[in-house]
Amino acid sequence: MKNSKTPYKNKIVQGNSIEILKKIPDETFDLVFADPPYNLQLDKNLERPDNSKVDAVDDQWDQFSSFKTYDLFTNQWLKECRRVLKKNGTIWVIGSYHNIFRVGKEIQDLNFWILNDVVWNKRNPMPNFKGTRFTNAHETLIWAAKEQKSKYTFNYNSLKCFNDDKQLRSDWELAICSGNERCKKNGTKAHSTQKPEALLYRVILSTTNKGDLILDPFFGTGTTGAVAKKLGRNFLGIEKEKKYIEVAKKRIDKIRPIEEEYLKTIQKKRNEKRIPFGMLVESGIIEPGISLYDNKKKYTAKVMADGSIGCKNITGSIHKVGAELEGAPSCNGWSYWHFNIEGKLQPIDLLRQKIRSKANF
Repeated sequence: MKNSKTPYKNKIVQGNSIEILKKIPDETFDLVFADPPYNLQLDKNLERPDNSKVDAVDDQWDQFSSFKTYDLFTNQWLKECRRVLKKNGTIWVIGSYHNIFRVGKEIQDLNFWILNDVVWNKRNPMPNFKGTRFTNAHETLIWAAKEQKSKYTFNYNSLKCFNDDKQLRSDWELAICSGNERCKKNGTKAHSTQKPEALLYRVILSTTNKGDLILDPFFGTGTTGAVAKKLGRNFLGIEKEKKYIEVAKKRIDKIRPIEEEYLKTIQKKRNEKRIPFGMLVESGIIEPGISLYDNKKKYTAKVMADGSIGCKNITGSIHKVGAELEGAPSCNGWSYWHFNIEGKLQPIDLLRQKIRSKANF
């Protein structure tokens, strides 16, 4: 590979993940999503009560000779992923109880900073046919920043809107991959651990921005690439098995990206440049002496030359005066105070947005 980021956009590379990662420059990717081998340690066939065989994960790529071998493998690919991750990037790793705790230890030992563990509750899990254990109905995702001080992407407001104006919790109830979404070859499922697109939709929507570059070092049948394309992100997939790459390419080619105008996320207000009320006065948008009102016109305040306001012998900032009038510990003066335009009250926050748009903040 050339020492350039261009070759890594929307490509699938065949080969050993660790060896390929070593050829990639430092700090190339905004996000890593990894669905590594689970090391299930299956020592015999799984059977249903009627003695029919369960189509379980018994692929060669999921088999390791010992925990020590698996831990070394995990350390090597995580170390390379950390190196190619941008300083403000994050990584997601998904696993089951067989491996996720071992992966978590390696993540912390490599100085990633764990932000959340997310539980994927499966609506339709495979039952425990022998009745010897609880039904294994969830998998765990670890979300971690490259380092403790990383200024990582988290589209909080978009997710809150996504979840009907409630904070999105760390337990996600989603169906396993099945039906038409399940990639098949010759009538049977192409990959034993294909993840549902809904899972990757949440991951990518929540922790990337439009145009970001996502790495998936265990690409499989390309769920990460399919969702990245749909959401206007870029991807690099690394996959060892040619048979999976063929399926992934056909799958991703069929994806129709969402139109760019519909990919906007709701930005955090703290990302917007602070505009003090006094800036509206000094810029002439609000004249000293103008009247401001609460939304019911119960109170009238006058604007002073220094950006303070006065009402009922109370003088101070738009926030302080509003709070004292309402007997409240705090007040958002931008939404509390209104100005009169053609007989209609409008919040003064509209004037702040006018300043932002003019100054391209």
